Amino acid sequence: MADPSRFPEAGLGLDRGSTPPTPRWVKAFAAVVVVLVVLWLALHLTGRSLGGPGSHTPVGGLGGDAPFGHRGPAPLEGGHG
Repeated sequence: MADPSRFPEAGLGLDRGSTPPTPRWVKAFAAVVVVLVVLWLALHLTGRSLGGPGSHTPVGGLGGDAPFGHRGPAPLEGGHG
């Protein structure tokens, strides 16, 4: 039997404990994904989502029943707004 200390290059492929380092692009991609998930979660929890059923509703909550160009309740007669 050969002495492994005499032929160190013979055991190079057998070491299963070491793995190659993670490429930089994988780390950057993971960081971008984490940032986007945190941003989505923050927007979702604050009610300011990026899409969905209520995304086109005006801030006043008039919904889709308001006529085009309607900006709120009409001023009272004789009033100045």
